[in-house]
Amino acid sequence: MLIDSLIEQRSQGNEAIASTTRTKLLLKGVNTTNFTDDSDDDPAAINTILQVANEMGISLKV
Repeated sequence: MLIDSLIEQRSQGNEAIASTTRTKLLLKGVNTTNFTDDSDDDPAAINTILQVANEMGISLKV
């Protein structure tokens, strides 16, 4: 899942960084608890996640 990939790459196992990454996504309008592997793709959420990843210098593939 795109969200998990962003969090894993950013935090590298550090739970504090994982938490702040989830918070940043929440502040940008993406509640990570609302998305699962079975969730429908939401183009707006995907764009937001990619934007946050770009701001963090992380490359994600859709």
